[in-house]
This record gives sequence, structure tokens and C-alpha cells, in this order.
Amino acid sequence: MSDSPQVARLRKIIHIDMDAFYASVEQRDFEHYRGKPVVVGGSPDGRGVVAACNYEARKFGIHSAMPAAQARRLCPHAVFIRPRFEVYRGVSRQIREIFHVYTPLVEPLSLDEAYLDVTHTQAFDGSATRLAKDIKREIRAGTDLTASAGVSYNKFLAKIASDMDKPDGLFVITPAEGPEFVERLPIGRFHGIGKATESRMKGLGVHTGADLKAIPLYRLQRLFGKQSAYYYEVARGIDDRPVVTRRKRKSLSSEKTFEQDIGDISTMLVHLQALAEQVSSDLQGKRLAGRTLSIKVKYDNFEQITRSRTFNTPVHCIEELSLQLPELLRKTEAGRRKVRLLGVCVSNIQAMEGGEIRQQQLSLF
Repeated sequence: MSDSPQVARLRKIIHIDMDAFYASVEQRDFEHYRGKPVVVGGSPDGRGVVAACNYEARKFGIHSAMPAAQARRLCPHAVFIRPRFEVYRGVSRQIREIFHVYTPLVEPLSLDEAYLDVTHTQAFDGSATRLAKDIKREIRAGTDLTASAGVSYNKFLAKIASDMDKPDGLFVITPAEGPEFVERLPIGRFHGIGKATESRMKGLGVHTGADLKAIPLYRLQRLFGKQSAYYYEVARGIDDRPVVTRRKRKSLSSEKTFEQDIGDISTMLVHLQALAEQVSSDLQGKRLAGRTLSIKVKYDNFEQITRSRTFNTPVHCIEELSLQLPELLRKTEAGRRKVRLLGVCVSNIQAMEGGEIRQQQLSLF
């Protein structure tokens, strides 16, 4: 494998990430929210969780998946708003229509972010940087919202770049800069390396991309198995993954690895609720429903189990999913054993198109 990006592998990739999307839509639509810390999610008077928050709220330490009650303790004067997913999906459709003006190669990752391959786009003399500027301008003009853009020669670096200059930012990593940029990058900033893997790598003395690059492939394979090839290549600024415009879903799930193992059942349920809300939002955004709900539990010794419940009719709303979470968790040893990861998955998917339902089986996780 090469230690530098090969010319044949170079693309022009833009990663667009909307700035504090849900909260920004609320501030756009309701003027009296502007300038205030805004938290979108469940009620702070119950077991609600934070789905999103604006930059004013983040200054107080609030972040997504945090219990809403904790967010209120951190910032008592914050404005708490229930999500309006139909509105967010409508704005997301507007933004994707803008993307398709520039290129047919668009890979949505969620309602508020996407990859665009503009390698063969002729506008602006083929300059990906100028294209990104114009896309940001069109988003602002069409939605009155701001987006941050990352521009680079592959998906890995484009996604990292979009987070370098938020909000309303534009950051470019050229092919000449890529390998050295990755060498300086803290390992926790690597897309695809979660908190648990970051902690494990730091325990091995891997703190930066340069440290990761110094590990031979055979040792990475022993340490990290099937992920080793990905780590080896991105440490060298290499990422061959294409922008995929249509992908067949193998699962619809969300999971979270904790920085410290947790043993409190109430805390686990708060996190499961947040994960279920994300899955429910994804289901509704894609016009899907599913008959099987599963939770995934990984104990502190890395042993992993799933527990499932199958419904008579397809479900997708958070209320229906939430009711099952305590019972599914009771069927595990959580509480008696500490937990390092939780996940929520919906399977036996049925796609709703034009009022009709088409069956589509999804595998768990």
C-alpha cells in the first residue's frame, strides 16, 4: 500500500454539514428564540433527552443525547422545544434539491449532512472550493440557514474538514496537504474511531495520526481485526470509498459507546430513549416502519447480547418504541453488570410508498 494518495484515487469531494440544524430551523421560524440557548428534544421535567442544541447552548456544556433535566441544570434559562421532524425533513428536501443542481452524485448521511462528488462538475472551472462557496450561498438564500463545508480529495478528509471552521465555515484540505494534516490530527478527531477505540489506542500510545501511521499493518490486524485496513489507509490520507447515491440498507439502528462503563438502569434508559428517538426520526424521514425492535447491550467485558420484541403491525413513532425499552432492558443483566455500549435497532422493515407498504427485510445491526 502506498504512503501517499495516488492520482487515480483522487476525487473532488464536498461534505456539507448544516450548522445546529434543528435548533437553527426553530430560531429561523420563531424570532423570539434568536440569541437564546435553544435545546430541541424531550421535556426536562421527565426522562426526555437532548436531540440537538444551538451554539449558545453548547457554551454551557449541553450536547446531544444528554438528559434534558441535566441540560436544564447546566443552563436554567435555556429554551426547550419539542422537535418538529416534518418541518426539518421539508427543509432537508430543499437542501438536497440544491445539491442536485451541482451534481447527481449526492450521498445523504442524515437530514443535515451529505457528501457531494463534484469531480466532473464543470461550473466554476471545476473548482471544488468555489463550488462549495456557491452551494453555501444557495443554501443561505433558499433556506435562511448556514452550512459548513469541507473540501478534499476523499470522503474521510472532507468530513473532517467540514468540522474545522464551524459555524458557517469552509475548510479545504488539498492532496499535497492531506498526509501531513492527518499526521497532526488527534486520534479522537478521526471519523470512524469512537470513544472506546480512541481510549484503547491511547493506551497503546497512539495519540495522533503519525502514531497510527507508525504501526505496521500486520500489528494493526492483530489489534483491530477487520478495521485495520481502514485505519492503515486513512492514517496515510487514503480513502477509496466512492460517493454512493443509492444504497441498500442492511440495518436501521443507532448505538452509543460510553467513555466510562455505566451501571445505573435509569441512566441506561435515558440513553436508550435518545437512541430510539434517532431511529424513529430516521424511520419517519425515510417513510419506513418496522415490526421488530431490538436493543443491543455490550457489557464491560465486551460480551454482547441483543433482546427483541416483534409487533403485530409495523411501528415507527417514538411513543411506541419507548414503551418497550424498559422491558427489553430487564431481559438483560444490565444493572447487575456494567455496560459499555447500548444500541437500538428496528428490523422487518416495510417501506411505505404512495400509501402502500412494501416489505423489505433488514438484518439486525
